[in-house]
Amino acid sequence: MSTYLVGDLQGCLKELDQLLSEVGFNPSRDRLWLTGDLVARGPDSLGCLRRIVGLGNAATVVLGNHDLHLLAVANGIGRPKAADKIDEILNAADQADLLYWLRHQPLLAEHEQHGFVMTHAGIPPQWNLEQARTAARQAEAELRSPQYRVRLQQMYGNQPDSWQEDLTELEQLRYTINAFTRMRLCHPDGRLDFAHKATLAEAPVSLHPWFELRGGHRDPPLIFGHWAALEGKCDTAGIHALDTGCVWGGSLTLLCWENGERLSTPCPAYAG
Repeated sequence: MSTYLVGDLQGCLKELDQLLSEVGFNPSRDRLWLTGDLVARGPDSLGCLRRIVGLGNAATVVLGNHDLHLLAVANGIGRPKAADKIDEILNAADQADLLYWLRHQPLLAEHEQHGFVMTHAGIPPQWNLEQARTAARQAEAELRSPQYRVRLQQMYGNQPDSWQEDLTELEQLRYTINAFTRMRLCHPDGRLDFAHKATLAEAPVSLHPWFELRGGHRDPPLIFGHWAALEGKCDTAGIHALDTGCVWGGSLTLLCWENGERLSTPCPAYAG
């Protein structure tokens, strides 16, 4: 039994199939973990959703910002963007089943045997693992509840950018979703910054990658995607970046947890 971890798909089904074929993935034996953003900007978001749903318990997925935006658009909340290429999903006969499944995926997942933790964007410096776990479960419950449409509408916005215990329920939800699905750089005090999305070399010296500010926590191995500009490079021990920009003409990357080997396949520049 092998455990394979794959970065953001963004609709790149052909590349996923190629990687899984190369490692001989067998869903009756192996397990596949994905860092979220299954959809948007690539050529086959519908196919990606159907493929992962079809794997059943052999696949574990965490929600990414594009996944949540798809749910918002499908419920008449978010504004659709042509670059997202999600019309095929919205018009599919099995749309309701696919989106119900997507809405019930976690923001944070933990591997019982190997002990690693996966989220789409990471874990903010202000939280230890227990705080992150608690916040994830609370937000997931809201997204799965009868009032999920209201929660999807309320998730948009960049504030609050800092976690405080006295935040309102709405503020806690927005911060949690932003931290797990949109975070890249932080201020030294842990406040989230959403203005800068490029490479670390281009970032202001006053900002730091979230993972460089987690030195005070005793973390298990952390797996994340989301930050394509990192090109899968992260020098912080125990933290693994898997988004290598497949949809931007980079590659799709797979990590075999048991032996630490990485395998990548090049991708066309599907997104402009």
